[in-house]
Amino acid sequence: MIKKVFAILLLSLAAAACESSPTETNNATPSPAAQISPTPAPSPSVESSPTAQWKAGDKVKVTINGAAVAATIVSVDEKAAKATVKVQGETKDRTVNLADIARQ
Repeated sequence: MIKKVFAILLLSLAAAACESSPTETNNATPSPAAQISPTPAPSPSVESSPTAQWKAGDKVKVTINGAAVAATIVSVDEKAAKATVKVQGETKDRTVNLADIARQ
């Protein structure tokens, strides 16, 4: 008889431990130490918008094969995020990504 009472007691404790009440898990007012003040989003810099800053005739540095070389922008394709540049010392124009262009 005592074994049955003890078994029922253990089962009821186990069942009670598995159940969760909404007031235990939902704390409507968090402690002040847990509150984090929101930080403003960083403002976009001029460098983050490459399409607005380049135009034909700009003297720039272009990264080609890991090396920065002097070049002049011939045209800019904003939709493709590419620019056609004239690299100093070369006869042909090159098409490069806008991300590979930097101010001279």
